[in-house]
Amino acid sequence: MAVRAAVLPAIGAPLDVTGIELPAPGPGRVRVRLAAAGVCHSDLSLANGTLKVPVPAVLGHEGAGTVVAVGEDVTGFAPGDGVVLNWAPSCGRCHACGLGEVWLCADALSGAADVYARTVDGTDLHPGLNVAAFAEETVVPVSCLLPLPEGIPLTDAALLGCAVLTGYGAVHHSARVREGETVAVFGVGGVGLAALQAARIAGASRIVAVDVSPEKEELARAAGATDYLVASSDTAREIRALTGKQGVDVAVECVGRAVTIRTAWESTRRGGRTTVVGIGGTDQQVTFNALELFHWGRTLSGCVYGNSDPAADLPVLATHIREGRLDLASLVTERITLDDIPTAFDHMLAGKGGRALVVF
Repeated sequence: MAVRAAVLPAIGAPLDVTGIELPAPGPGRVRVRLAAAGVCHSDLSLANGTLKVPVPAVLGHEGAGTVVAVGEDVTGFAPGDGVVLNWAPSCGRCHACGLGEVWLCADALSGAADVYARTVDGTDLHPGLNVAAFAEETVVPVSCLLPLPEGIPLTDAALLGCAVLTGYGAVHHSARVREGETVAVFGVGGVGLAALQAARIAGASRIVAVDVSPEKEELARAAGATDYLVASSDTAREIRALTGKQGVDVAVECVGRAVTIRTAWESTRRGGRTTVVGIGGTDQQVTFNALELFHWGRTLSGCVYGNSDPAADLPVLATHIREGRLDLASLVTERITLDDIPTAFDHMLAGKGGRALVVF
């Protein structure tokens, strides 16, 4: 059956919105009609080669939709069920899964090398980060599905698959922000906005948002920021001035640039904690000298998928949404069509904030 999709024909090439041929779901696989998909900076990182992906591929890893068909041996899902796509399913068998660190599963992205569909002229297509959400419909392993939480609209639920799990998890699981602590969030895109809301939910006493764009202040404050700074060479000094010359307890970096990571680290107090969420290239080298590492006693840590267990965290997030503490709609700055995805990529390159949401 033919459906329309945004195909990445080669690394560095523009996306081509065209028809593709999806097979019927085989054993253990499910066909899903997309309701919405978020346009994430990670998709841009795949398109430009920062993250490696077999091509040609259909990108898109943050989505939600409705099951339309299931293959043999599929249990737990049936046609008509609402689902959230999980781009990084855990295998349950590797060393990381055995430690309970399912976000580091060694096999989470193995499905990206599969051939899951073909172009109309017969060229093999790979599913980006497993789920190929930039398409009207997709076929995925059942392990890539999570039940739609009760009371959450499908279009809003698309954001749960990456931005919200990552931003919330960075604050609650990686940085482990405690009530009364101070927090700085660097980068006010979709993940940054989710992190700001998560810091508010955690009870942070002061939440500083930092971005290169002054236009994002209103978004940041609506998400929970008590202060807003336009990024500059003085950012670390300005944050210390806001916190009694101490620095914040926690910094969350959502950009992935060496200068931002270094500034986030310098913005924390002695003994402070910095969590790096942003995905940078190998050219982004961050340097420290041995004396400052000893003297400041700060912690710098990476964060993959918010250090989250999606199956466990999705019900928690749903409770926050239903009780009004977490607002998914506020993360969306524009609602677009499938044909608009290439333009949304241009907006990300220009530093425009929030999340573009593809509505099918």
